[in-house]
Amino acid sequence: MVTEAAQHIIAAGGKRFRPLLVVLASHFGGPVDADDLTRAALVVELTHVASLYHDDVMDDADLRRGAQSANRRWQNSVAIMVGDFLFARASSTVAELGTEYVALQAQTFARLVQGQIAETVGPGEEDDPLQHYLQVVADKTGSLIATSAVFGGMVSGASGEVLGALERFGEEIGVVFQLSDDIIDITSEETGKTPGTDLREGVPTLPTLLALRSEDPQHARLSELIRSDLSDDETLAEAIGLLRAHPAIEESRAEVRRRAEVARGFLAPLPDGPAKDALNALCDQVVTRSS
Repeated sequence: MVTEAAQHIIAAGGKRFRPLLVVLASHFGGPVDADDLTRAALVVELTHVASLYHDDVMDDADLRRGAQSANRRWQNSVAIMVGDFLFARASSTVAELGTEYVALQAQTFARLVQGQIAETVGPGEEDDPLQHYLQVVADKTGSLIATSAVFGGMVSGASGEVLGALERFGEEIGVVFQLSDDIIDITSEETGKTPGTDLREGVPTLPTLLALRSEDPQHARLSELIRSDLSDDETLAEAIGLLRAHPAIEESRAEVRRRAEVARGFLAPLPDGPAKDALNALCDQVVTRSS
């Protein structure tokens, strides 16, 4: 039962972006122990997948990666415990790598939890909703991607300068990928994904938060819809149409382009070679996927 439930999300697919980043980042130091590299990649993927089990419970999700979510198939209590089980497996694996890895994993786990709490509670009266959202994205998404890059560098014995560059790049590119996903949620007809999933569920995204900042009377209807119940397909379609035509979409794309270049700039200290070329290509990909 535990094995079946633990394999459920992994078997449903996924990009395996975090393990890939571990492997790419391992090219910026010296010789690499293959077993340690595998352990490092396993830790970040187990941590990511475990967080998805918990996220689906908190979001009351029906689907994950196109398959029935674990909380729907086995109920919330099982999904929570399976997430805990995977976190435990990640912890035992990272312990084999050494105390420096354990410390970084603990810091990352804390940020994942802080980000989830901040998202659940929402911005305070004194908070800027957009800045609050960007911090949530940095904690929930950017932190583990940054750790993936750093783990790869650590396995290869990379210098402190290189590790710092990898950390900054990983966090920034992680945030950019999420912001790109935000745009795709609205403009996704050509990708095969159902558009407006986050919009329907009332999940804050970069385009909706930028749209809500508008004081132009002609955008009042969109602001009203964003703040309303969008469970009705017709109302959701109206909101999607208005948001697609809103300047917030192009503003969001401009922000993705800007931050992708910031991420690219963090690669400067890294030695040239195929791995650096691949990381540069990620900066291009994150822009083109939502343009």
